[in-house]
Amino acid sequence: MKLGFIGLGIMGKPMAKNLVRAGHDLTVFDFKDDAVQELVDLGATAAKDGKTVAEKSDIIFTMVPNSPNVEAALFNEGGVAEGLSAGKTVIDMSSINPLASQGFAKRLAKLNVGFLDAPVSGGEPKAIDGSIAFMVGGDKDLFDKNKELLDVMGGSVTYVGAVGAGNTTKLANQVIVALNIAAVSEGFALAKKAGLDPKMVFDAIHTGLAGSTVMDAKVPMMIARNFEPGFRVDLHIKDLQNALDTSHSLHVGLPLTAEVMEILQSVKNDGNGSDDHSAIAKFYEKMNDLTIE
Repeated sequence: MKLGFIGLGIMGKPMAKNLVRAGHDLTVFDFKDDAVQELVDLGATAAKDGKTVAEKSDIIFTMVPNSPNVEAALFNEGGVAEGLSAGKTVIDMSSINPLASQGFAKRLAKLNVGFLDAPVSGGEPKAIDGSIAFMVGGDKDLFDKNKELLDVMGGSVTYVGAVGAGNTTKLANQVIVALNIAAVSEGFALAKKAGLDPKMVFDAIHTGLAGSTVMDAKVPMMIARNFEPGFRVDLHIKDLQNALDTSHSLHVGLPLTAEVMEILQSVKNDGNGSDDHSAIAKFYEKMNDLTIE
């Protein structure tokens, strides 16, 4: 089975590396030459564009920022669609609007090409160690056929329904993560303003009911003033915008999501859009004239 991979960013590059290390024949494309070279050094083959990736591959993975980027990778001149033939499969691991996923699936079906939307959660550390969580939408037989490949990159691979269900599940995940980071930031801002040591507060509560994967991952970063991006503020804004757009189309109210969206926009406006989303804490620090450290 020959594989293709388009999008070697924070998440895509380590995921592609895991495929190569597992012994798969991988052709890669990205506009960043240094990222491509890292994969070539491991044994992958470089391609000049998405069309070439598709021509050389049976299964093509895409991992790019948002819906317009997926559309460009697939359907622009020199894109994946130009190199596809019947029987091939596209697995889009980007986090995008579910309606966009459904539209891409319909366009590819006209070429007799299968499509799965398979966004991931877990951030860069889990992409590196191969333990990210996949939530996958599409034809169940197509999912079953490709699950072993996703297992190479992920610790959890879950089928959630038809095309678009993967990204709807991811949007729910991103809503919960954003609200959780905001709640953690708010609670620790209170503790710091009261004169408590945030590290001691963390030790006291992180194994209790308030504890969460988010708390365990993000509070130590806040305390250490380490906002190196595992998942950037800019990308979380993108995800929440997709969540709000989807909620509006479904007539679902998401008032807390809208509030955290404004917090993230404030963080971005202060010049921190490339920080890790744990930088939500900076909003509370600025508002309350403190630092959570």
